[in-house]
Amino acid sequence: MRTFDYVRATDTQEAVQLLADDPAASCLAGGTTQLDLMKDGILEPPRLIDITRLPLHGIERRGESLHVGALATMEELAADSTVAERLPLVRESLLLGASVQLRNMATIGGNLLQRTRCRYFRDPGVVECNKRSPGSGCAAVLGAARMHAVLGVDKRCIALHASDLAVALVSLDAVVHIQGPTHRRTVPLTEFYITADESPERENVLDHAELITEVEIPLPPPSARSGYLKVRDRLSYEFALTSAAVLLVIDDDTIRQARVGLGGVGSKPWRAYEAEHVLTGAPATTAMFLEAAEATMHDAWTVPGTEFKVPLARRTLVRELQTVSGVTA
Repeated sequence: MRTFDYVRATDTQEAVQLLADDPAASCLAGGTTQLDLMKDGILEPPRLIDITRLPLHGIERRGESLHVGALATMEELAADSTVAERLPLVRESLLLGASVQLRNMATIGGNLLQRTRCRYFRDPGVVECNKRSPGSGCAAVLGAARMHAVLGVDKRCIALHASDLAVALVSLDAVVHIQGPTHRRTVPLTEFYITADESPERENVLDHAELITEVEIPLPPPSARSGYLKVRDRLSYEFALTSAAVLLVIDDDTIRQARVGLGGVGSKPWRAYEAEHVLTGAPATTAMFLEAAEATMHDAWTVPGTEFKVPLARRTLVRELQTVSGVTA
């Protein structure tokens, strides 16, 4: 039996100081998959710091942005009236991301910080995993890789980021507020994650003694249309094969603003800037949607088992662009 110390932090400053004092400690909060990884023997922290009672729960609209406490649950955010009115893509990503039971337990911060579901990373019997042991290789490259990434990857690591919510948030230019022992900082979510082809062993820019305290979501114009499409092997309790978060502002059949995020294909929640560049200022037509999808997947890196994701991701994006715009032909 593995033993560890359990400490319940009473406020945010105490939590970050406890982390600063113990470089091997880990945090416990809903949605982080910390306990799963401990049970699997992947993580063995000598101290577990429970942050579930910290005062980081509220959801508040301030002007044209929504401020979400890191410990607000997925279900609370999905039920928020501002999300229902102005952020359909966020609500849909939450509802499609987990069962009701999980949404009532998983926190927003925990969801954004969840570790990859790569079967090789989560199996301590697999030696070749650059995410666990840098320099050891990547078993997924030569193994079964159906649920792996094709963007932001190379032969060192093809692990996939699994969050649905994060895909919607990166498309909206959401920002995370972070607190450390001596400082606070904000980081755009598009810059928060690190791709596997940059550094397989790191997944984000969060330092050990830092906590996400809040997520700030800019509200799109009232005229914006948005949605989230998730393609998966079954309708419930399943991660995305591909997904697309789309927000469009259309005026006189011309796309004035486009925001696109992709899931199920990237080693991080993928902001599809190439698609946005193609779409902005263009007519809202299926031909333009096809061009945007082609540009998005141009640099995909595949292995046997992941090739199907490239055309599937294209079709997923085109389908959601059609749905959001109302253009079907």
